[in-house]
Amino acid sequence: MLNIKLGIAPIGWTNDDVPSLGGDITFEQCVSEMALAGFKGCEVGNKYPADPRILKKYLKIRKLQVCNSWFSSFILSQPIERVEKDFRKKCKYLKALGAKRVGVSEQTDSIQGQPVPVFGKKAVLSDSDWKRLAAGLNRLGEVSQEYGILTTYHHHMGTSVQTAAEVDKLMELTDPSKLFLLFDSGHLAYCGEDYIAVLKKYAARVKHVHLTDIRPEVVADVKANGLSFLKGVENGTFTVPGDGVIDFKAIFEILDGVNYEGWLLVEAEQDPAKANPFEYALKANKFIKKTLKTL
Repeated sequence: MLNIKLGIAPIGWTNDDVPSLGGDITFEQCVSEMALAGFKGCEVGNKYPADPRILKKYLKIRKLQVCNSWFSSFILSQPIERVEKDFRKKCKYLKALGAKRVGVSEQTDSIQGQPVPVFGKKAVLSDSDWKRLAAGLNRLGEVSQEYGILTTYHHHMGTSVQTAAEVDKLMELTDPSKLFLLFDSGHLAYCGEDYIAVLKKYAARVKHVHLTDIRPEVVADVKANGLSFLKGVENGTFTVPGDGVIDFKAIFEILDGVNYEGWLLVEAEQDPAKANPFEYALKANKFIKKTLKTL
């Protein structure tokens, strides 16, 4: 895998959904520790400067690059014109930063930030919902390409596109030249899906990768006790590659088989008071590089 770069998400330092997690950690500490841990790129966090010129200055001296950003779409609850307007703003921001990917997640009726059980309470789409969502995502894919950016879809716990069957439905209904897949190992494993099978099926359509590991004993506790997604995060559902049970060597072999080019991004959404972000970033970088050398 010669044409890949390693990045890491700021969510291990400061949580976007629960700002109190890592609330005391500054933006500068975050990006400095990313660079010191050996990463070359990152995604955008809630403490990042809104002005891309200012952000680029901070990143340039640390030899970091923004590779992607989350975008919350509300295609099923807002006029597509409003969604497109917000999306264009995001794409302009990313283009100014030199990013080539945007990660979309449909947030209509999402429970990922709600104090409700993450298992069994998520939204299920009707046939008409699926058609509307697919049409909207195809449109966003067209828009992003105007800016030289590919739109990837981030399947996510607590949302309407969570399971393998829902990923299948989304891939079936959307245009493969307009919408691509953001593969997240941890989110598929979290809901009990065969993440290797999903990756094998859509590897050629994967244009961004989140390397997320899980602690199965915490997932079991979340399920048994009806805990929310965010409570699971606080308790340690997620961790960095090599600290959980995900088979990352198999993932890398599949990606290598389709000549994947782009970013492998560590996304360990944890409580930084329990899992020191710098320590875990170092651990992830070491594990990934060691595993890639075995291919």
